[in-house]
Amino acid sequence: MMTRAPLSGNTLHVAIDMQRLFAEETAWFTPALAGIVPNVQRLAKARPESTVFARFIPAQRPKDAKGRWQAYYERWKKVTLDELDPAMLDLVAPLAALVQPGSIVDKETYSIFGAPGFGDRVDATGVDTIVFTGVETDVCVYASALDAVDLGYRVILVSDALASGEMVAHETVLTRLAPRFSEQIEILTTEDILDSWPA
Repeated sequence: MMTRAPLSGNTLHVAIDMQRLFAEETAWFTPALAGIVPNVQRLAKARPESTVFARFIPAQRPKDAKGRWQAYYERWKKVTLDELDPAMLDLVAPLAALVQPGSIVDKETYSIFGAPGFGDRVDATGVDTIVFTGVETDVCVYASALDAVDLGYRVILVSDALASGEMVAHETVLTRLAPRFSEQIEILTTEDILDSWPA
């Protein structure tokens, strides 16, 4: 499906959680991540000044987390900061090479809008469209997309630059859930984005 209208000059590309934590043999290993790196990289290279990279930062230890996040980190204790190699928080190498000052946004929640100050930052720069890539489609990406919808942004999911550890859930978001928001969420390809994003 092609975009209904060209992307505005106030478009932001948000690459979610493209970290070694999900790319390598950890408890959160997402094998499909490797397949989307080239497309995420293409978008980031095309508009480096309009790209931010979200990083998921786990709790130090389960008891440090808030509310039900404590039970979550009891289950996923191997990825708490007490047990995880800190280098696993880094972006995968091809994307780390594209980082510009201020382009990394650390979050402790599924949604990037849970990162302190992120919403205000986006609002202050006049962004009206957010293009989402990254992992996982059905968790952090979808949570971020729904927050962006609530805030009134034009939201685009890049179908060939998204992945999940649960590919049935990935497909469900793209074919069942997101289409229910057809006036607010568009599903496009990397080529669609590059063809319709003005220089």
